Amino acid sequence: MESRKQPLIITDKTQMRNWSRSARSQGKTIALVPTMGYLHQGHLSLVKEAHNHANLIVVSIYVNPGQFSPSEDLSTYPSDFHGDILKLVTIPGGVDVVFHPHNLYDYRTDNENKNYSVDCSNSCKNLEGEGVVSCVEEKGTGHETWVRVERLEKGLCGKSRPVFFRGVATIVTKLFNIVEPDFAVFGKKDYQQWRIIQRMVRDLDFSIRIIGSEVMRETDGLAMSSRNVHLSAEEREKALSINRSLLKAKSCAEKGQRNCRELRNLVIQAIDEAGGKVDYAEIVDQESLEAAEEIKSPVVFCVAAWFGKVRLIDNVEINM
Repeated sequence: MESRKQPLIITDKTQMRNWSRSARSQGKTIALVPTMGYLHQGHLSLVKEAHNHANLIVVSIYVNPGQFSPSEDLSTYPSDFHGDILKLVTIPGGVDVVFHPHNLYDYRTDNENKNYSVDCSNSCKNLEGEGVVSCVEEKGTGHETWVRVERLEKGLCGKSRPVFFRGVATIVTKLFNIVEPDFAVFGKKDYQQWRIIQRMVRDLDFSIRIIGSEVMRETDGLAMSSRNVHLSAEEREKALSINRSLLKAKSCAEKGQRNCRELRNLVIQAIDEAGGKVDYAEIVDQESLEAAEEIKSPVVFCVAAWFGKVRLIDNVEINM
């Protein structure tokens, strides 16, 4: 029986960069799988995909405060680092490094107090009236540089989460600069995020190939998400209306229904009737993410909806 590979756990960004440079000097290629932890089968599928492209695999586990606004769920975002490691060692081929930094927005030198973390729950709320827009913009971090993909970030999730993609693009840039991978794998469940990272890499000339991995689902069709753990049994059952209505809309489109308003109404009505609250239901071009009125070329139907206190996203590609 093959022994399971135990990953090297690195918390220091200089050590991480040195490891990558040493590996690449030996002719090895590196794939990065960025995560916020609390791993599920969807994350593990990204790691398996990474093995198709590179010699060595780095998984980052870091809950990024830069993508949360003070009113969002940073303080309740689930974590289980020990459990994450146990899951990673079950993957055939394993993982070479888990990069688990404490705080990538703390720029204090080694001789200064390192017992610092971003606590969004108190001080960020106190500063909200002073223009604080993410949980990083708090006294003491000193971070003031942000990466934005200006057009692609505006629609879909960007409408209700204006801080989110600025924070994602910035932390991914930081991870790319620290890990220096040849490949990076992102799940297509976060479709807008995947396209934004692709565009950022193109526009800023990163020498990294971005791989999009298909949506992983539970056996009943619910898209896998770390937030699913917060759903009650009743809410989880109601949430199945998202995928079911998306599949129905795709089927209608393939049978000739090309009017996007009709297809959107079908999904919105199904989610409403199930007791959900739709944030958005949009049919957009797969590349530009611009809203379509009629399906004439490949589109993606993206949905975000609330069930109880949990916001879920899902999508289905429609290739005509």
